[in-house]
Amino acid sequence: MEKKVLVPVAQGTEEMEAITIIDVLRRAGANVIVASVDKIDIKASNGIEFKANILIKDCMDEQFDLIVLPGGIPGAQNLRDSKDLTILLKKQAEQQRYYGAICASPAVVLHHLGLVTPGQVTCHPGFADQIDNGNIVESKVVVDGNCITSRGAGTACDFALTLVGILYSEEKKKQVAQGLALMLD
Repeated sequence: MEKKVLVPVAQGTEEMEAITIIDVLRRAGANVIVASVDKIDIKASNGIEFKANILIKDCMDEQFDLIVLPGGIPGAQNLRDSKDLTILLKKQAEQQRYYGAICASPAVVLHHLGLVTPGQVTCHPGFADQIDNGNIVESKVVVDGNCITSRGAGTACDFALTLVGILYSEEKKKQVAQGLALMLD
């Protein structure tokens, strides 16, 4: 069964995180929609340029199995400042659907919106002090209910594969990992 996934992006999004998430989920068979909160043409945090499929404002009536945020600065701040994305994320949480974030975005976006407390969460170590409830876990990926978080670019593939396992199955996760020629620990 095809899953529908929204990957919001913004100017300054961390490209390795965004592209890894998009690529791995598409390899699993997900319908991944890359939606920009500002302009279709994205200049990522390290200067790589790519295009979003659509603007976030055009996704407001859609329902997603997962909304997952890449990090990067100022990308995470630009995601946080999007009123449309805020509405979508809060609706996703209220409907008990999956949402996740990596790197700065668990702290800068999800914590800011009250979507990671009181549960456990991880994020880039440089942003851990922004989550004030003492619920930071030093782990590559943390799953707490419908919220999935990860630390950063170095954990992007583990994060994306975890999302595949949650959306589909552990078997699908192993198939995708084998297709990427990765060893799972």
